[in-house]
Amino acid sequence: MLDSDQNRRSNMLGIGWMIASMAGFSIEDAFLKIMTKQVPVGQVLMMFGATGLCVFALMAKRAGAPLFQPEVFTKHMFYRAVFEFFGRLFYILAIALTPMSSATAILQAAPLFVVLGARIFLREKVDVKTWTAIFVGLLGVLIILRPSAEDFSLMSLLALVGTLGFVGRDLFSRTAPPALTKEVLGFYGFTTMVFAGAFFAVWDGKPFVPLQTQQLLMLGTALMAGVFGYTALMVAMRTGSIGSVTPYRYSRLLFGISIGVLVFGEQLDAPMLLGCAVVMGAGLFIGWQNQRRLPAQ
Repeated sequence: MLDSDQNRRSNMLGIGWMIASMAGFSIEDAFLKIMTKQVPVGQVLMMFGATGLCVFALMAKRAGAPLFQPEVFTKHMFYRAVFEFFGRLFYILAIALTPMSSATAILQAAPLFVVLGARIFLREKVDVKTWTAIFVGLLGVLIILRPSAEDFSLMSLLALVGTLGFVGRDLFSRTAPPALTKEVLGFYGFTTMVFAGAFFAVWDGKPFVPLQTQQLLMLGTALMAGVFGYTALMVAMRTGSIGSVTPYRYSRLLFGISIGVLVFGEQLDAPMLLGCAVVMGAGLFIGWQNQRRLPAQ
């Protein structure tokens, strides 16, 4: 009985942190999208990552969490860094080169992939109804992508690859050694972003440009929103169960589409809205199923 009450409280707290995290990430996306229209993507990633890792280094020092400890050099942290690399790189490319609303919509498949990954890699139980919801949600992603439509763009796959990267990062955040606090995880996450930016800058070949005051302010705002979102995400993933917390990533869809329409003047069509509804419905169903399986009070 007490364990059930504690699980429910933990899940509700985790859900709250997840929604707050998605709001922070949506604000971060908006400012980074504006910046990538004026500054090379590689430069944006490197500067954003460098300032972010400094912030998390200070937070770790204040919390008394050492940045360099044996637990950092484990295979779980290595895999986490690899997924973070691809997630950050491909998603910011999606934000820069495609509509923010469509990139955000595709990202909403993350909860489905996380639950699927939790079943495969973490041995969490998934029943037939949840399997059905996962496949229905993936159908929603196909509706958004419209691979057979004339207006399909391979650029849309950037958001899908970025989403898979974030899914892997979140799963390995769950399995990261408990000794590694959210501040330490944030430090290494933003450090990976610097490497991703450097890699793309070399590949892209565009020269770096000096930042104006307005661009510095945008970078600072994006950083604050991103640091908050990242911290809240780590807390959410370590507070509630994966099945209960991750479906509430759908809130990013509401934030992202609203910003895309109101700030960037993007247009939404019927297939986009239908796909979003299918993905969000599947995610909510999975969350409801998970809560329903908890023992009664």
